Amino acid sequence: MADLAGILRDLAAESQAVDDLVAGLPAQGWTRPTPAPGWSIAHQIAHLAWTDGKSLISASRPEDWQSEVENLLSIGENYVDQGAEDGAQLPPDELLAQWRAGRAALAEALAAVPDGQKLPWYGPPMSAASMATARMMENWAHGQDIADALGITREPTERLWHIARFGTRTRDFAYKLHSLAPPAEEFRVELTAPDGSTWAFGPEDAEQRLTGSALDFCLVATQRRHPADTDLVATGADVEEWLGIAQAFAGPPGAGREPGQFA
Repeated sequence: MADLAGILRDLAAESQAVDDLVAGLPAQGWTRPTPAPGWSIAHQIAHLAWTDGKSLISASRPEDWQSEVENLLSIGENYVDQGAEDGAQLPPDELLAQWRAGRAALAEALAAVPDGQKLPWYGPPMSAASMATARMMENWAHGQDIADALGITREPTERLWHIARFGTRTRDFAYKLHSLAPPAEEFRVELTAPDGSTWAFGPEDAEQRLTGSALDFCLVATQRRHPADTDLVATGADVEEWLGIAQAFAGPPGAGREPGQFA
């Protein structure tokens, strides 16, 4: 079974790492544009706060989830952008306080989810551990956008393991987003961890393989870097195709980043 308590501790640490990027920014700094078109640093934090709020509904009031989805759909297809836009209009101190309170409430709610219970979401239903991992992935990914906007290079941590594993487990989800049939065979993914060890996922004897750094794989799986700008090596046509569509987050297919954008 997944170590929910351990995942929640790592989620708190990842959230705090993003918090540290923005806590000391002057108000004007929150308006700085990020690599996500139309999104400032404030939009990034607002999105995290908004998604934490939706996750809290799923974790604490799953019976209200369907009506919540219907309310969002009534806004239109851009409801995610609208949520970020609304939050970005708040004064930075208020937005930061809202995000901090929301993520604390979510952690408490996830810790209380009974073992084996699946939580509704925009993609497939998830366990509390998977939802906590998804929140970690989002915090790390949007933290990357903020770091890129500020010109900061972040040191990769062992917490990347959660995101790398999540990236491999969402392989079939990415194919379905593109109306493609997932390959019948599993891939072997071997990644170099920040400490130099190897993280391996999938059958050892798989014919199609992906190798490279864990950091670069996580950047591609969250669509924060184009595969051409990484050290990832794909062996097999299906793996190469997957790199082009990999998406660890829910929602419609993302546009990703352009080759050479961060050169």
